[in-house]
This record gives sequence, structure tokens and C-alpha cells, in this order.
Amino acid sequence: MSDRVKYINSDSFETEVKKSDIPVLVDFYADWCGPCQALAPVLDNLAEKYTGRLKICKINVDSNQQLAMEHQVISIPTMIFVKNGEIKERLVGGYPQPVIESKIEALL
Repeated sequence: MSDRVKYINSDSFETEVKKSDIPVLVDFYADWCGPCQALAPVLDNLAEKYTGRLKICKINVDSNQQLAMEHQVISIPTMIFVKNGEIKERLVGGYPQPVIESKIEALL
């Protein structure tokens, strides 16, 4: 996983996501989830491409169940796109990089 992708939890969510100066893609995942693992290199690529313009954060649903429930995460992977503290878009499931990029471009 790229060092540009940040692992966060309930304690850092407010600061890293809600109060972020730049848009944030939050990936709710689990280590045992195959589609989540398949998405990881895509997020690495996007973190590199959008450095300084977009923050990518990952939240493990197993260790942050309350946070996942608050964001109505029913299936994983679930990605939420946050700008100015508000959820602007949501993708549930594994998507190819071009689809995710189109959501990012709309957010920027």
C-alpha cells in the first residue's frame, strides 16, 4: 500500500475527513475482503496521480464498526467521496480505475 494512502480510525476521522482542506476518498474495507484487496492497487495509483489535490483514506470496518454503521456501510468495499465535510458521492463494490477517476474529477 502506498504511503500516500492513509489508514484512519474513529479517532482521526473528524480531522482527516470532515475537516480536510481538500476532497477525500474514504475506502471502507476489510483485510479478508477479496474485492477490497483488488481495489488497493487502484487506490495506490490514484493517490499518486492526485497527490495534493485529493486525500485517500482507508477505514477497516472490523475495527471501526461504529463508524461504518454511521456511514451506512452495508457491503464492502464502499467508497465515499467527501468535500467540505459532506458526502458527495458513494460507490459500493469494486470498480475499475476510470469509473473512480470520473467521480474524483467531478469532486475536484
